[in-house]
Amino acid sequence: MHDKISLKEKIGYGLGDAASSMFWKIFSMYLLFFYTDVFGLAPAVVGTMFLITRIWDSCFDPIVGIMADRTKSKWGKFRPYLLWVAIPFAVIGVLTFYTPDFDEKGKIIYAYVTYSLMMMIYSLINVPYASLLGVMSSDRKERNTLSSYRMVFAFGGSLLALWLIEPLVNYFGGNLNSKTGWLATIAIFGLITTVFFWACFAFTKERIRPIENEQNNLKEDLKDLLQNKPWWILLGAGIGALVFNSIRDGAAVYYFKYYVSSSVNFDFSLFGTDFHMTPTSIYLVLGQAANIIGVIAATPIANKIGKKKTFFGAMALAAILSLIFYLFGKEDIVLIMSFQVLISICAGCIFPLIWSMYADSADYSEWKQGRRATGLVFSASSMSQKFGWTIGGAGAGWLLGYYGFQANVEQTATAQNGIQLMLSILPAIAAAISVAFILFYPLSEEKLQIIEQDLNEKRDQKSLKTDTEIN
Repeated sequence: MHDKISLKEKIGYGLGDAASSMFWKIFSMYLLFFYTDVFGLAPAVVGTMFLITRIWDSCFDPIVGIMADRTKSKWGKFRPYLLWVAIPFAVIGVLTFYTPDFDEKGKIIYAYVTYSLMMMIYSLINVPYASLLGVMSSDRKERNTLSSYRMVFAFGGSLLALWLIEPLVNYFGGNLNSKTGWLATIAIFGLITTVFFWACFAFTKERIRPIENEQNNLKEDLKDLLQNKPWWILLGAGIGALVFNSIRDGAAVYYFKYYVSSSVNFDFSLFGTDFHMTPTSIYLVLGQAANIIGVIAATPIANKIGKKKTFFGAMALAAILSLIFYLFGKEDIVLIMSFQVLISICAGCIFPLIWSMYADSADYSEWKQGRRATGLVFSASSMSQKFGWTIGGAGAGWLLGYYGFQANVEQTATAQNGIQLMLSILPAIAAAISVAFILFYPLSEEKLQIIEQDLNEKRDQKSLKTDTEIN
């Protein structure tokens, strides 16, 4: 458990989230748009579907965590899922972006079925992947570094997806409303994600074993989780942060298509083929690039002042900047792009911190209760993240319907103002809620150092005892 993590393993671990984040970011930024403007569903219908399917999916996460905690293989508890689920992940992703020739009722049923399956498959591979952080190293700084690598690659994967998504759809289909363009594009990303997940499986290693030898009892695992105060606080802070991001993400495409309405394109060549980037793509790509800056900055800042203070400062600043964002008019392109960069840097700081803090909360539970259930802690954490995404994603659809949005027509002043609010005031409120929760987070760096030392001593004692019994 004290092994130093090699650069190869850090990169391998990062590739897992690069794969997940490609689809996650496409879902966050474009799925609502795909369902309304390409697939042909009303935004309120999509919002309700997001709520229903994601609530079930969120509840499915702990089931996956429980399964993973009890998985026994020559590859460990969590790594096998990266091998087994990579291909189903890609296939269901493609089916989600397929538009069948059905009537409205048939399309709704198809959307419910494929999207529900996609979210379940996502859980089957992402919950074990997230849990892997908790068993690769027991060192707090190594975890911060691993978490930063994870987030850099996550935002790198998102950056690649957002850079290529519109050019590829336009290339294969001629415009963003092309059914063929979306299907071919997602198939390409499905192939990339499969390769990345398999590389993550091949390059990583599980090191930490629980102190106790006996199989954990599910009832006791759940009891320990419910008594884990740091986890509850992170749950609230994480939901606030995800609502902040998902509302902004869900509204971004609409903001440029129906509010800014800029027709200026930027050309580039790839493998000898000319592509066009719209202002929407530039806005999204700038956001992902800025997220990476935030991720890189998070570790040295957190190592110096602590994770709690870094989280608090980044989220508070994001709230303030989002409030200012509301003041920009459709002609203020430079300010819009500049504040997208600043807000995204703040948001980027959050995600490596929160997953590292979840690993700390798993250590806290083991230190407090003498038992470890890493998969359950991370799956419950993933569940809370998805609740935040659910609230934000469903809320985006409902808000569009509430403000009178109609697809592919000129929007009313009320609808345009509503889209503005979804990029500014409403995310700022969610960020403020996240800040309020993190104020009460009890695990200081000094406390974590004591926990880490105690757990390492117990693991060393167990290892020595085991060696003595064998000899």
